[in-house]
Amino acid sequence: MHNNVDSLPVRSNPSTRPISRHHSANNIVVHRVKESLTTRVSKLICAIFLSLLLCLGIITFILWISLRPHRPRVHIRGFSISGLSRPDGFETSHISFKITAHNPNQNVGIYYDSMEGSVYYKEKRIGSTKLTNPFYQDPKNTSWVDGALRRPAMAVTKDRWMEMERDRNQGKIVFRLEVRSVIRFKVYTWHSKSHKMYANCYIEIGWDGMLLSGTKDKKCPVYFT
Repeated sequence: MHNNVDSLPVRSNPSTRPISRHHSANNIVVHRVKESLTTRVSKLICAIFLSLLLCLGIITFILWISLRPHRPRVHIRGFSISGLSRPDGFETSHISFKITAHNPNQNVGIYYDSMEGSVYYKEKRIGSTKLTNPFYQDPKNTSWVDGALRRPAMAVTKDRWMEMERDRNQGKIVFRLEVRSVIRFKVYTWHSKSHKMYANCYIEIGWDGMLLSGTKDKKCPVYFT
């Protein structure tokens, strides 16, 4: 005897139904669109940031070029020594000289807190003197500075004087004028620290004790320490 069991319909679970291909394709498209938008936004933000960084760099470079202090330019304008024709001239001789200090900066002023000049003959100092009181120099401005050495500031022995006479008889006497300064730069309301500046002017004196044309208006090398 066979028992006939009626088959009951079994309801399938909706969650286990296979996802249609159309629905899956839509999800992929939406994901790719979102990814594409995210990439574009990221690239746009990076481009804006790099553009701002480039503009800032250009502005900084321009400001650095325009405000970067340049050292003063020193030129020898005149130099003379008296009494060369007299054997005892070393007792009464004196040296006079003129220099110019030019501020080449466009927007930077210079404070000269001190300035001193020393004259050397064959790298032996024969005299030193204070040149000027402290002063301020505007941008693109040139200042004339006079100096003079007399006894006791100028000390030349008889032997040294005879060496100068021998050089003079050979056509020229070579001196070195060293100008030492303490300077500060001014940019608007900002002041730099103090810098020690040195200028070396090599000078040739002729038979008459006057500056030879070859070294007149010559630029003197300038350096800081």
